[in-house]
Amino acid sequence: MFKDLLQARRAYRALLPTPVPRSHQLIMAQAASLAPSCFNHQPWKFLFISGEHSLSLWHEALTDGNYWAKRASLAVVVYTDDEWDCVIKKRRYASFDTGMAAFSLILTATELGYAAHPIAGFSPSKIAEQFHIDPQPDFMACNVIGKKTDDLSVLEERHQKEEKERPPRKGVDEFVRFFE
Repeated sequence: MFKDLLQARRAYRALLPTPVPRSHQLIMAQAASLAPSCFNHQPWKFLFISGEHSLSLWHEALTDGNYWAKRASLAVVVYTDDEWDCVIKKRRYASFDTGMAAFSLILTATELGYAAHPIAGFSPSKIAEQFHIDPQPDFMACNVIGKKTDDLSVLEERHQKEEKERPPRKGVDEFVRFFE
């Protein structure tokens, strides 16, 4: 059930370095391709990074707080540009549409048994340089993907506590207004 999949999705940090087969990567990419977008422009780009050499280049772009991400077997950099999608008055759809595609990828990774943790702690300029992306677009996030482990010793103490339970969620009354 979809609600169960949403409940299962968590931004885990304790990961096992287990390879993600190309077939699973393709399933994730195909799920992203099915996301809705303004006039079906599909303004997203995904850079799938795996393999020892490519991952080591990606590691150079990570901030220190994302030390744990270096145990991931797959990183998926998500980017877009406003020029690739609708701009209607003040509404710029590229980021919104790309976010929906990224979430489709995240949920599919979860369904395949992976932890998929989106992060912002990376250097967009280093990613662009290391992976020859020019001109530099809007880098939205990096999805860190791997198998979850219960061995919390792979994390610094500050992250061990956070790993044990889902962070609190806002109550619906805090972000929804109903009008009849």
